[in-house]
Amino acid sequence: MNLMMNKLFVTLTLACLLFSCAEKPKEQIPPVEAPFSDVDTLAINDWWNRGDNPIIDLKVGRDSVVAFGIYTVHNKVLKLSAQLYPLYPEETREVRLEIAKNGKWTEIQKQQLNDIGWSALFRVADWDDTRDIKYRIRHGEKAFFEGLVRKNPTDKTEISIAALSCNSNKDRGMRENYVRNINHQDPDIIFFAGDQSYDHTEHTAAWLKFGLQFKETFRNRPCVAIPDDHDIGQGNLWGENGKVSTSPGGPDGGYTYHPEYVKMVERCQTAHLPDPYDATPIEQGIGVYYTHLILGGVDFAIIEDRKFKSGPEGKIPQQGPRPDHIRNPDYDPASIDLPGLTLLGDRQLKFLDEWGDQNPETLKVVLSQTGFCGGAHIHGSLDNRLHADLDSNGWPQTGRNKALRLIKKAGAVHIAGDQHLATVIQQGIDEFGDGPWAFVVPAIVNDYYSRWWWPEDEKPGAHPNPDTSLPWTGDYLDGFHNKIRMMAYVNPESSSRGGGYGLIRFNKTDRTATFECWPRYVDVTQADADQFEGWPITVSME
Repeated sequence: MNLMMNKLFVTLTLACLLFSCAEKPKEQIPPVEAPFSDVDTLAINDWWNRGDNPIIDLKVGRDSVVAFGIYTVHNKVLKLSAQLYPLYPEETREVRLEIAKNGKWTEIQKQQLNDIGWSALFRVADWDDTRDIKYRIRHGEKAFFEGLVRKNPTDKTEISIAALSCNSNKDRGMRENYVRNINHQDPDIIFFAGDQSYDHTEHTAAWLKFGLQFKETFRNRPCVAIPDDHDIGQGNLWGENGKVSTSPGGPDGGYTYHPEYVKMVERCQTAHLPDPYDATPIEQGIGVYYTHLILGGVDFAIIEDRKFKSGPEGKIPQQGPRPDHIRNPDYDPASIDLPGLTLLGDRQLKFLDEWGDQNPETLKVVLSQTGFCGGAHIHGSLDNRLHADLDSNGWPQTGRNKALRLIKKAGAVHIAGDQHLATVIQQGIDEFGDGPWAFVVPAIVNDYYSRWWWPEDEKPGAHPNPDTSLPWTGDYLDGFHNKIRMMAYVNPESSSRGGGYGLIRFNKTDRTATFECWPRYVDVTQADADQFEGWPITVSME
């Protein structure tokens, strides 16, 4: 009996020794710890331990980790951002850029990936912009993304740009209609005016989903993308030079979330833009990206509507239950247009002033997030009429007029998004019709917080548009008493519930801009495809 017990003891001891000596699974430790923990949780730190999410599957095959590339070329400088899916700790952070040369791929640059946002930037000077050049972004042995850097279309009489905004997560499906239509119309450049993401605190996952939806529209053409309020996690943004916002909803001005999160969003969406006009950071070390891009003889100024704008809370008399909504139609508009309030800020006004005087032979276009007036009456639902919304660039009025004078001096038109309501408006500064033309394009998805142009008296203004059956066009005062001439609008009862995109054609010979507005569910490859009522509209850029 004792012998049997001894043998059992020895057997158990050997088993324990063998088990304890067996190699344990190696713990995966993130090489970079994010400076925040309450945002971008799906893609930071030990991201592989997260469960499924409703946005996108981040655990892709390792031959698919290069999600997309996005680029511009300006003044013979290529800037191309590589966007990857999250990587495991043991995977290399090196990404490589190759171009097709003499029938084979040639590596021209390597860059290190940033674990915060999973992007890297290639900057190539002395780029040959006289010919199309194929490029390839590579990671490891098998993962790659291939596209085409187009030549500068200087020989074309007409330059076109597709413009989109507001990619609501109420519809997480693919965007096949947009991809088909835009690639068929083949614009020279594409512009995403903001709100590419509505998943406020999960930008990396949402930006990757945006790429999955739209990468085929910018794989082979340059792209301008600028973030708006939803991209950086806020319903509205009054950036106020980068200060910290402490009021729910941000009406006190500033940014709600960690500055490194804001910087990550801007890095992923805008690092590929031409170098900033003045790269001096604002408060909290947040960067700037306002700049310009010349393509094919058209000079695009890219500005930041929100970054320097004053927040209304505590600075003006509150006119309703929210500091940014005015519901009292009898208020005095001058009471909210006070000294010290900022819209674009002195830095961007200086930029627009100098930009307007440069390259006078080019056609000029301003790209930004939102419109310089209150172009909507009803917000979200038919029972929610607002007299004025301080989220728009209609306020502060003095700052609005300063910006419009500079845009008008440049002979530029303005293209924007944000409003969930497509409009063509000729702005008025001192008189009706003395300001620049503006096209605010539709929302990509307009099933979320639609807006209506619906004057309370349901009457047309003076000088109505004779070329449309729309009932409410002509001269109006918006809720800030800004002068506007409404030429066309798309209320949500329209085709595709008012969702869609804009296409703008710039004719360099005639010096005109033609605004086109296409419904989401129309098929432009068909001969009977119709734009929204009121479009197209052609305006002079002289």
